[in-house]
Amino acid sequence: MPAGEEPSAPAPRQGPARPCLTELRLSAFGRHRRAGFSLGPVTLFVGASGSGKTTALRAYEALARLGGGAGLDEVFPDPVACVPEWARPDAQRRRGFRIGCTADGPGGPVRLDLAVQAEPELRIVGERLSAGGLVLLETALRDPGRRTVQAAWHTAGSSPVTRAPLPDDRLGTALLPLRVAGKTDGQRRVLAAAEQMLVALRSVFACDPRPERMRAPVPTGAGRLLGTCDNLADVLLRTRAECTRRHAQLVAAVRAGCAGPVTDVLAEPLGDGTVRALLDRGTAPRTELARLGDGELRHLALALVLLTGPGVLDVDPPGEVPDAMRALTVLADGFDRALDVRQRGELLRLAVRMGERGHIRCVGAVSDASWAAGTTGVTVVHLDP
Repeated sequence: MPAGEEPSAPAPRQGPARPCLTELRLSAFGRHRRAGFSLGPVTLFVGASGSGKTTALRAYEALARLGGGAGLDEVFPDPVACVPEWARPDAQRRRGFRIGCTADGPGGPVRLDLAVQAEPELRIVGERLSAGGLVLLETALRDPGRRTVQAAWHTAGSSPVTRAPLPDDRLGTALLPLRVAGKTDGQRRVLAAAEQMLVALRSVFACDPRPERMRAPVPTGAGRLLGTCDNLADVLLRTRAECTRRHAQLVAAVRAGCAGPVTDVLAEPLGDGTVRALLDRGTAPRTELARLGDGELRHLALALVLLTGPGVLDVDPPGEVPDAMRALTVLADGFDRALDVRQRGELLRLAVRMGERGHIRCVGAVSDASWAAGTTGVTVVHLDP
């Protein structure tokens, strides 16, 4: 083969227009070992307490935060808790964990696999980004005395790879757009795969509404919904004014999940710089959120999340990618917590409908999924305790 010519490879399969994660791999993480989970537009992890539902969602969120440029110590404040109990230290007392994922998109499937050392000190010891059977980036810890890993990424120019040190506390894939010039076909392939993975990872919103924090008036602010939905009233003040069509859909969803008549969901500014949320009952007196049950509040908050987008949610998406080219993934631990049969059924139908449009995906953890089994568009992942 002539020098500088890239090895021939089969043309990548054309994937979905909006990059999204289609597989989560927990090779050795928490209680999971050699586990791989397929992810659809709506995915529910189900199992008894201790089966690893929350652990799977935490791994997903960890990958998302690393893709956004966060450091290892931010993402894993207690890294030893991620190490499987069965993992034994080597001669240098080192233990760790391994996670990975696949992002599908216009360029076809792209795989990311990560090995993290948790003890005696937290660091990345290996990373691999690959697509179409070709390794595009590979890192390895060569010198434990240095806080770097040796990285090699595909070039296919005058030399097949480029080698350089990268920090051992950051995801190398997230650094590639700053390191790769994109002058050769090989480099452009590396950049395309990295960007697809990063778009899929950064478009994530972890959500666990806390009813006890949603009842009181809140200060007016930027109108970006927090993961615990504390500031629901402030966000409603914004969304009700921005899109009447989407607000009408929210009112319909709330009507289906709340007791009594609901003609509108309102946000009322108060004179002290705060805002409170209320349900308009038509001819009956309005109801403050403080009077709603936990299930009603969680249903309202989750419906708002599924009906809105990254501009309203407290996420840090890639700003250079238009909203129309991104699929936001909602991570909902305890998706069915405090919900009755009617509420969870309505939310599932809403999640499926949004998933069909391709804009919103949902990954949730539930204690029982018999109510969702057989629903078109829903992937149920059963975990053993």
